[in-house]
Formats: sequence, C-alpha cells, structure tokens
Amino acid sequence: MSKKVYVLLAEGFELIEAMTPVDVLRRGGAEVVTVSITDNREVTSAQKVPVISDTTLKEKDITDGDMIILPGGYPGYVNLGESQEVGKVLKYYVENNKFVGAICGAPTVLAKNNVFLGKELTCHSSVVEEMKGYNYNGSKAFTDGNLITGMGAGLALNFAFALAEKLLDNETILKVKKGMELI
Repeated sequence: MSKKVYVLLAEGFELIEAMTPVDVLRRGGAEVVTVSITDNREVTSAQKVPVISDTTLKEKDITDGDMIILPGGYPGYVNLGESQEVGKVLKYYVENNKFVGAICGAPTVLAKNNVFLGKELTCHSSVVEEMKGYNYNGSKAFTDGNLITGMGAGLALNFAFALAEKLLDNETILKVKKGMELI
C-alpha cells in the first residue's frame, strides 16, 4: 500500500524545496498531494512561479496522511507559521506519531506551534536564532524520530531522500536514485 504525503504550499514557498520531495516521493510510488493553505489552488512561489496545487486545506481533510511536508521560502514559511489551520494539522500529525518534514525556514513553524521541543534538527542559518528549545546541528538533512529537517534549497535532494527513507524501502530508493543518475 502506498504512503500518503501532503506538501503544504503557502504564498512565497521555495519552489525547489516543495517540488523536489514531490518528484522523489512520486518516483518511489508514494501518493503525494500538494495542498494550498489559501482558498485558491494557485499558489505563487518565492520565485514568482505560479503552481496549481492538487487541493486546498478547506477542500480536503488531510489528517489521513503518513507525512506532511513544510517547505521553506520567504515569505512562505512565515505564512505557514501564521496559519491556524496549519498549526492544527501539524499538532495532529505530531500527536498521532506521523512524520513531519520541514526545510529551510519552515522549522520555525514547529517552534511557533511548540511541537517537537528538544528534538535535534537542522534549518537555514538565517533562522537558527528562532529555534530556541531545539538542538540545532547544522546537517544538510537530519532525522530525529518522526521529524525530518533540511537546511535549505541547495540541499533539497538530501532532504527529499531523508523523507524517502521514512516511507520507502531501500530497493525502491536505489531504483529512484539510479533513475535520477545519482548512482
């Protein structure tokens, strides 16, 4: 049975941080659904690229997933952090031992919602000061239990494969890497 993943898109999201996990996980057979946190399915990235999401938070209950992914990008991660709906979904995933991925500035959404306190993580260097209550380690990508974090856009593939390791078997991951000319 394939794993279900929701990627939350806020206005100003980082394109490569959102779409790289979508690409890698879909190649591996996961059901990946992009979700606009606004009322509109069209969401504009930080790079001014319009993306049509699969659904919106208002249209679909996304509590049935195995993982949610919070991309960074400015002001995308700020918009994620200011959304009460995102906070509710995030807390549901944490309380139900589901996986949460956050990259770049998006780990600040964890801090705003007081979840995963005390966990070890990585994030963009520009938001380290906002991560009090967490153990920052400066890794490219890092997994601590059900929390998977990534440093930033240039390391989106590292983050995507760290997410994949939680959802896909090794044989599938190797097949995806081979198909992408990574091995």
